[in-house]
Amino acid sequence: MDNPERLAGDAYGVGVNTEDIDQFGELFSVSTARLHGVSRGRLRRADLIAPFHGVRLRKDAAGPLTHAADDADPYQRQRTARVAQARIYSARLHAGHFFSHQTAASIWGAPLPLDMDRDGKVIDGAELPLHVSASGFVPFPRARGVVGHRTLQSLTAVEMHDGLRVTSPAATWVSLGALPIRDLVALGDFFCRRWRAGHGRRNVGRAPLTTVEELRELLAAGRRRGAARLRAALDLIREDAWSPRESLVRVILVTAGVPEPELNVDVHDDRGRFIACVDLAYPEQRVAIEYMGMLHGATWAADVERLAALRAAGWTVIEVTAPLLRRPEELTRRVSVALRAAFE
Repeated sequence: MDNPERLAGDAYGVGVNTEDIDQFGELFSVSTARLHGVSRGRLRRADLIAPFHGVRLRKDAAGPLTHAADDADPYQRQRTARVAQARIYSARLHAGHFFSHQTAASIWGAPLPLDMDRDGKVIDGAELPLHVSASGFVPFPRARGVVGHRTLQSLTAVEMHDGLRVTSPAATWVSLGALPIRDLVALGDFFCRRWRAGHGRRNVGRAPLTTVEELRELLAAGRRRGAARLRAALDLIREDAWSPRESLVRVILVTAGVPEPELNVDVHDDRGRFIACVDLAYPEQRVAIEYMGMLHGATWAADVERLAALRAAGWTVIEVTAPLLRRPEELTRRVSVALRAAFE
């Protein structure tokens, strides 16, 4: 005789195999499966994993969903891991809940500082907390591995992005006031970037994700954690920054009293031929600042030739590395010396 847990009659009395989970895809909520008659025993089988309470994921699909891309960049690994966790949790996301804070920033592709453990090691994968918010009187989000937040509807804005319900770019930025000013500036630069024309620039004319004016309006809408830092960062946001490390270099220089450099300047030789696009520059003094990231190995030869061409054209080039960024006084000194030498 058929197992009553495996067969259920539909409205016309036709048997339906309720233990067949293929109908739910790779990822599904326990509540959905139970509503369709799937037994608790079936949901405990070894071919399924439970990344969050109330969520099941087919084990044969777990790899691409639960592990960050095999990327040498730790920032990208953490960003990928946060988005993967959000996609998994979305199977049980309450209708009144949405992703926020660091999770929202990663969904938008925005730069964040690295999350480190107590031993100073980079945190990877599922150990990163997932940030979920509720507004108004919606039940508070509670689950293992989830940091819940509550906000007022007047203090946030929610959009759909890449299939996920998430705070808007402006609402995401104002929620992260606990971050240092330099990181808030890098986030703001990313969200407010205008895709202007220039040599080899991509996506020319693409609209920014938000604007400085929108950030200012949402910041003024009510009390914010870290409001003083947010206000200070707001004045330092620029619309033509291309990377968080460039943003950090600029913030170090400006807050130290060095004149603000221009961003992403196209340099040409005396015959009008393009030489390079410089990360930060003082064109009048012919001083260029180039950030040399940890992933420059693949383009090392091209970088060497590009910087040599700049120097041959009479430019002073200051190369900034990660160790130099950890010595902001030395970075400021090198730039100041180069600017003074241009006037001698």
